[in-house]
Amino acid sequence: MKFKPRRSEEPEINVVSLIDVVLLLVVFFMLSSNFTAEGRLRIRLPQASSLPTQRPADEGLVVTVSAGGSYLVNSRELINSSPDTLRAAILKSVGNSSRAAPVTIRADGRASHQAVVTAMDVLGRLGFTQMNVATVNDSGAAPP
Repeated sequence: MKFKPRRSEEPEINVVSLIDVVLLLVVFFMLSSNFTAEGRLRIRLPQASSLPTQRPADEGLVVTVSAGGSYLVNSRELINSSPDTLRAAILKSVGNSSRAAPVTIRADGRASHQAVVTAMDVLGRLGFTQMNVATVNDSGAAPP
């Protein structure tokens, strides 16, 4: 008598249906997720956690953006908040001095981002390359 072991097949797990279920779950979660959280994002600017460096005696050109979006150039308020008026006031304030001098932008924390970007754009078009953004430290104390 000849005994041969029966050929036994090893059990296999069919993963095709598992892949189908996982793919269906991925599609479901992608369609039901909300990736934009614009309305829930609340930020308050500007603040810095490190101590500010010492200010030089002559700050040079200072452009201030108020909460309403109006501009002040070296503490002088402008007639309106148009970019052309801001450009003319900067040219009048600076004159023929070097455009390599640093410019300080002081923006209110509640000022619109567009107003700050407009001021930066006008300064950039006039040839200013060094722009500093003034902030206060976390404790709210004024810089030295």
